[in-house]
Formats: sequence, structure tokens, C-alpha cells
Amino acid sequence: MRDQALFDRIDLHLIRVLHTVLTERSVSRAALRLGMHQPAVSAALKRLRELAGDPLLVRSGTAMVPTDAGLRMIEPSASILRAAEVLFSDARGFEPQTAAHTFRIAAADYLDPAFLPQVVASVKAQAPQAHIEIHPLTAASDYHARLAQGEIDVVVGNWLKPPQDLHLSQLFTDRIVCMVSREHPAVRRGWTTESWLEADHIAPTPTHPGARGVIDEYLEEQGLARNITARCAHFGLIPRMVASSLLVLTTGRQFCERFRDRLPVQVLECPVAFPDLVYYQLWHERTHQSAAARWLRERVREAAAGLKPQ
Repeated sequence: MRDQALFDRIDLHLIRVLHTVLTERSVSRAALRLGMHQPAVSAALKRLRELAGDPLLVRSGTAMVPTDAGLRMIEPSASILRAAEVLFSDARGFEPQTAAHTFRIAAADYLDPAFLPQVVASVKAQAPQAHIEIHPLTAASDYHARLAQGEIDVVVGNWLKPPQDLHLSQLFTDRIVCMVSREHPAVRRGWTTESWLEADHIAPTPTHPGARGVIDEYLEEQGLARNITARCAHFGLIPRMVASSLLVLTTGRQFCERFRDRLPVQVLECPVAFPDLVYYQLWHERTHQSAAARWLRERVREAAAGLKPQ
């Protein structure tokens, strides 16, 4: 009877506050994300602490961290929220014209610059009341955990060996080339594998500690290593860095071609025979059967199919 009485005091809104506070690790950030006033979130957290018999979130120095009990609640609370969303959206059927759903896509910015704008345009054109959030893939982003916890619906990127524990679909392939300034000596002289490896390379900051991009992962398998002298977390800024230096960017042709008419850069063939880049969208079993999530994945697929190299 006591357990039933406790259960009767818990509603879905309280579960949403619980999950948001624990993942944001901040009452003020949780309030912003939930669209609530901070005192209301504090009051909900007080109720949750009473129900759990645990502080759930405690101060550690200048930051807030979940307790052990709080950490154990993150994934179950995400599961409850996602299950409720699927339960009711699938019961009604997903109707894009009237849906007020929030779609969340995590994607690296080394994609073709036209890709994400096309996804957003397609979603907003067909589901005008829906919200869409684009999340970066950064060193602080654990996309496996965020997919599992329902914080994002789809991850888009390229992997030499995509993870086997997630659902995936191939979006498109691209050939690896090099972007250099028009003043780079390789424009006139060409290069060998050795001179390319020894050149000054720029590469994106790894998406998580210890991660290696597909370029360096493949080179390592061949017993090779390039000379990376610059890294940047913002891939979209790299072409301008290349245009004003002797740095070499090695990436997909579609990305490079978008900048050839905008910047003083040249696209060169790479002396290393890389396999094609393969771009995928990944999603968790949690959203595999969701009508809304399936609709989003179809919009992603259509945007990828519509890409045309310039």
C-alpha cells in the first residue's frame, strides 16, 4: 500500500523535471530548458527529494553533481519519457501538419554545408508546429548515452567502422580530397605520399577523448601518420584558415567544393588511396518503432539524397 501511495504522487511532469535537472546538473539551466521559472523547478526538486529520500543533486565545489541514487535514475527516467511519447504519438498516429513534437539531431559540422539547412527546411515545411534542435558532436558529447537517454533522436556523421550496437542507415558516400590555399606549393609541384604526410595538416578536434577521425584511423591501420600542427573544434572555420596559410585539410569532396568559389583555395587529389567516406544516421532501439522518429529519419534521408556536389 505504501508503494502504491508513493507511486500515486508521481506524474510525468515530475519525471521530466527529474531527468532535466539530473542531466543539466543545474536548477537554473533545467528551468531554461523546461520553460519554467526557477522557483517552480526548485519546488519540484524538493518534492522529488522527499519522494526519493535522497538529495539527488548535491554541490561539489562550484558545480552540482548527481548522487549515486540520482545517477541511477537518469536512464530509467529517460526511458519513461520516451515510452510515454511513443505511446501517445503512435496511438494518435503521427500527423506532421499538427505535430508539436521536438526533434533533436546531433551532427558534426564537417557535413556538406547544405545538408542540415535542407533537413531543417524540410521539417519546418511539413511540420510547421514542430521544433527542431541541432546539437553538435563535440569532445563533451557522448552520443551513445544521449541516444540511450532520449536526449537526441538521430546522430549523423561518418565512421570507418560504425558502432554495431545502434541502428543505422547509409546516407551517402564521398571521396576524400585535400583542400589547400592556391599559394600552396603542392598546387604547382604536386606531392608524393611522403610529402603529403610531412606537410602541415589541420584536423578537427576529436569528438571525444581518445577518438580518432576516419582519416587518422585509416592511416594508423596502414602504419602511417600525418603531421597535424593545428586543430579546430569548429569545422566550418577551417576553410578560411586553410585559405590564409599553408595548412592542408583532408576531407570529403562535397564539403570542399562548396568553398572553391568563395575562397582562394584549391581542391587536390590525395596521394593516399583512402576508401570513400560513408555517412550514416544512427539511432537507438528506444526510438526504432516511433512513428515520429521514423518520419524524422526519412527527412534526413531525403535531404542526403538531394545533395549535389558543386
